[in-house]
Amino acid sequence: MTSPTAHRHSGGTDGAGGRIPHRGAGPVLLTALAPAVWGTFYVVTTELLPPGHPLFAGLLRALPAGLIALAITRALPRGAWRAKAAVLGVLNIALPFPLLAVAAERLPGGVAATLAAAQPLVVALLAVVVLHERLSAWRVGWGLAGLLGVGLVVIGPSAALDPAGVVAGLGCAASMALGVTLTRRWGRPAGAGPTAFAGWQLTAGGVFLAPVVLLVEGRPPAIDAAAALGYLWLGLAGGLLAFVLWFRGVTTLPVSSVAVLVLLSPLVAAVLGAVVLDQVLGPVQLLGFALALASIVAGQRPAPPGRSGGREEAGPRTARLSGRR
Repeated sequence: MTSPTAHRHSGGTDGAGGRIPHRGAGPVLLTALAPAVWGTFYVVTTELLPPGHPLFAGLLRALPAGLIALAITRALPRGAWRAKAAVLGVLNIALPFPLLAVAAERLPGGVAATLAAAQPLVVALLAVVVLHERLSAWRVGWGLAGLLGVGLVVIGPSAALDPAGVVAGLGCAASMALGVTLTRRWGRPAGAGPTAFAGWQLTAGGVFLAPVVLLVEGRPPAIDAAAALGYLWLGLAGGLLAFVLWFRGVTTLPVSSVAVLVLLSPLVAAVLGAVVLDQVLGPVQLLGFALALASIVAGQRPAPPGRSGGREEAGPRTARLSGRR
């Protein structure tokens, strides 16, 4: 939701020559909290959670948060939105969690994080097909710069490339990119707030993920006090709060602006590694930091005239426009 004054200021232009409303920094900063929180997962996982159960951690991140959201809102999807919520839950929740777990297991953490940072590039390409935007050299260029910046921050000199891990990492980025793009295209139905919308997807993703956890990891691990604290953080902050803010941003901000915010996740992870785990950030890492942050800032600005090559939607494509629920 924007402030009453937000629509009195204009930003860039869309492909049809209309003005894109300037929403101010507030909605962007709120949306950015989601990938920032996700950046804490590495420290939480390595320091608090029992090893060998990444899918179980993903399940506890999704299903309890989704059920809490449903209990709070008492809103369920209706009509076509039952299928849409299931599709988005799979793309945004159920597929990325195990794919990221495979990538993290078979690749150095820096390589896995860099592959996940390819999401803005994939979104820029998917926007051509799904949102009917022309390919933007501005978005692609800054997406490449952000990918390079993250790579400089997190990839060490001894990084190795395992083919299965690379495929899993790219699959994770592609799944989340398609989920974000479809979420932007479909919006959310009239009368469904961000909490309900996130709850539908988290619940659907958790339901699909549950049998995968049982088949792959078997029985849940023993949970001590530290693990309970870690799982609580993953579920409430990394699941419920983060996804409510994330899907709110996806349905109200230009998709390219939201997609580039995922670069914050590996950057926050690197900062926490330096602060909590005494990892050192040298000149190359600091240069990568600056490049990635510049990409994030550039992603929030309209492309210069003659470079956008496409249409950027600013408002939600919701059922109040299409008349469908």
